[in-house]
Amino acid sequence: MVTLKGNQIYLRALEQKDLDFLYALENDTDVWEVSGTVTPYSKDVLQLYLDSAHRDIYDVKQLRLVICSQDHQTLGLIDVFDFEPNHHRAGIGIVILDKNQRNKGVGAEAITLLCNYLFEVLGLRQVYANILEENAPSLYLFKKLGFQEIGIKKDWVRFKDTYKNEILLQKIIS
Repeated sequence: MVTLKGNQIYLRALEQKDLDFLYALENDTDVWEVSGTVTPYSKDVLQLYLDSAHRDIYDVKQLRLVICSQDHQTLGLIDVFDFEPNHHRAGIGIVILDKNQRNKGVGAEAITLLCNYLFEVLGLRQVYANILEENAPSLYLFKKLGFQEIGIKKDWVRFKDTYKNEILLQKIIS
């Protein structure tokens, strides 16, 4: 049986109460580099997003889940994007907003829970992640969880007039 609950955290769907957290995360310029964001989001725009967040992954080809501690503190988000049910694959991304909550096993548990869901419930064969070459902690985390580096996208991400390489990692089940 697949569950979205682990030892430290659980994953849940977005709710209306997440508006302030989304606003803080989406407008945190420290995460813009990895999220591809270049302009701030208003609460009105984020409310529209929340209003449609219930839509089915097969319809919108993406899914965003909230990472919560066992005492219900919102820690971050984990996303499924580029969902391709015909090819049995999807991309995943994760962000833990509070830097004090990083490197404590939260990300590893969230990725493991999500991958189990994607492989066992949605029947995917592979998942992938795109990580900046300089993001050693994330590269280490994904590799530790069985993702393999399969390529480097040269000068792939432009941020503040600098081009950075992005590593493509993939996990395939047999």
